[in-house]
Amino acid sequence: MMGTHPHFGPEEFAARLGRLKARLAEKGVAVALFDEVEAMTWISGYGNSENRWRCVGIPLEGEPFFLIRALDATPCRDRSWISDIPTFRDWEDPMPVLAEALAKRGLDSATIGLDFGSYCMPLARFEALKAALPRARFVDLGPVVWELRLIKSEAEVALLRQASAIADEALARAARACVPGASQRDAARIASSCYIEMGGDPSHVGPITAGKGWDFLHGHLTGTPLAQGDVVHIELTPRVAGYSARVMRCVSVGPVPEALAKACATLADLQDRQIAALRPGAVARDVDAILRDGVLEAGLRPGFDNITGYTLGLYAQMGPRTSDFTRIFHPRAEWVIEPGMVFHMYVSAAGASLSETVLVTENGPERLTHTPRRILVGGA
Repeated sequence: MMGTHPHFGPEEFAARLGRLKARLAEKGVAVALFDEVEAMTWISGYGNSENRWRCVGIPLEGEPFFLIRALDATPCRDRSWISDIPTFRDWEDPMPVLAEALAKRGLDSATIGLDFGSYCMPLARFEALKAALPRARFVDLGPVVWELRLIKSEAEVALLRQASAIADEALARAARACVPGASQRDAARIASSCYIEMGGDPSHVGPITAGKGWDFLHGHLTGTPLAQGDVVHIELTPRVAGYSARVMRCVSVGPVPEALAKACATLADLQDRQIAALRPGAVARDVDAILRDGVLEAGLRPGFDNITGYTLGLYAQMGPRTSDFTRIFHPRAEWVIEPGMVFHMYVSAAGASLSETVLVTENGPERLTHTPRRILVGGA
């Protein structure tokens, strides 16, 4: 029996499978195995942790299967459209079960596609896979699913819109908590509660820290009481069904320092121009240069060593990647902007920080986050 996904219908998964099989045919493989949780979830509707290895098998011809530990088989059946779910007990080796599933399909000596860069396929596991399938030939598919996920469907965009609305509201509530005597942990607690209240996933809140310059964004959350004159950096990353929007602002505890307000206004103007350039056909390096060159020319940073934006979409709660760098904005980025892409565009300099979730449409960019583009004042 096939499961029912709460957000995506059968036609959504059929479209994904069709696009994927077209790529597999180009690669000349008879079957592909996907074990990264983001790939499994996008293909099948279900993904889980790697406490025990698991994978989705997609033959070019015939029915897919989902190899999984027996403990997780029922949740998989509830959520996934894939009905063939071979299982193994926690103390068993999954590789013989995989070999049997492939042999049933006549694929145990086939050309098998893998993502050789998968974080779930270390050398020891790859050797075990080859030992279990000695007649098979393995070829590298590369990050094929990550590439296919770049263009979002209407259903995916709807989830990102919901996550963006949560990001805006959670940021407003967290900013109001940034008052003398409170702490960064108070802001995190309030933001996390807002995620759940508004229908988001239980997940990491996002970086909340304090600092100066530009390289403080991923600092540590502390319980130190805030004092007048402090500036709190808040970057929120709420998810809905795994789809994450992101927004970033600074919050001043007390009146906003004039120099900080001026720096933020300059950054906002430069980023507004950069976002306006996110149009189909634009080259990423040119979009990047608008912000990068502008910040350096304004003297807000002595150098610019980080990217200015990256892909947004489905994130696994238990995956090792907190950001999707399938497409990133930097001076050597030759890739082209396409409709349906969604990005987190961000900038930090002179103690100020700003970011937005931006959808690229056929007609140009659409900001999905709508928090005022200025330094926020704690308690206001």
